[in-house]
Amino acid sequence: MSLHPPATAVRAAVERALAEDLEPLGDLTSALVPEGAWARGAIAARAPGVVAGTRAAATAFALVDPTVELTWLLDDGRAVAPGDVVARVEGPLASVLTAERTALNFLCHLSGVATLTRRFVEAAGAGGRARIWDTRKTTPGLRALEKAAVRAGGGANHRGNLSEWVLLKDNHLAGVGIGEAVAAARRRWPGRTVEVEADRLDQVRQAVAAGADLVLLDNMTPDEVRRCVEERGPAPRPLFEASGGIDLASVADYAATGVDHISVGALTASAPALDLGLDLEAVAGEEGRR
Repeated sequence: MSLHPPATAVRAAVERALAEDLEPLGDLTSALVPEGAWARGAIAARAPGVVAGTRAAATAFALVDPTVELTWLLDDGRAVAPGDVVARVEGPLASVLTAERTALNFLCHLSGVATLTRRFVEAAGAGGRARIWDTRKTTPGLRALEKAAVRAGGGANHRGNLSEWVLLKDNHLAGVGIGEAVAAARRRWPGRTVEVEADRLDQVRQAVAAGADLVLLDNMTPDEVRRCVEERGPAPRPLFEASGGIDLASVADYAATGVDHISVGALTASAPALDLGLDLEAVAGEEGRR
């Protein structure tokens, strides 16, 4: 799967962000920049991390002014150290200044998601084979971009939205048995993935017996997850997902249980932005252009 989000999702998100920044009168301050002033500079990392969001940043500059030229030295998924140049920028100074913050907002936020994901992937890798999954705890309107950033960090995506597959949580199961709920989902949406949330071993047994594709082991300790995995045995189905309060300090312990997936809401819900900045050299007049 591509490390980049769909182009339509990127454009829609960037258009909303630019409208938020520029309506109704445009960039009043940059309108004071002398006509013909030209700038060149570099987007560089000020902290270690993983790059993501390059398409969103590029789209921000392109929508403000298609004459701004970006040359990407690093693509999504690449690690950066402080001082590494991610991209070079050249174009009309006023346009570069207008697009700068929107471009950096996307780049810093999405790189932060990728960076935190990479940390979880590396920590889990020390414990076992479990894949790191994201959740639906995403920023409204930015889900496709944030899920792409998770992929750039080496993680994988859980369901993209409520239409993608069936996830029977405790509230859905109120008043109905697990077996009955799984059977109903199979009848109504044959071929769709069906996952059952369980927080007790007896619920896990019911979900396995019902033929669920996935069982979400919710808020269990590593020892409880291990017992569930051992009870499942060597059969490849259902897959088991551990979730709930798993952090960098505990993810290796969960991975060592033999669970297939570990979902972490923090990847998209609370990842700190990666510190990236645009350092410009403005040159007045056409003589500054190459």
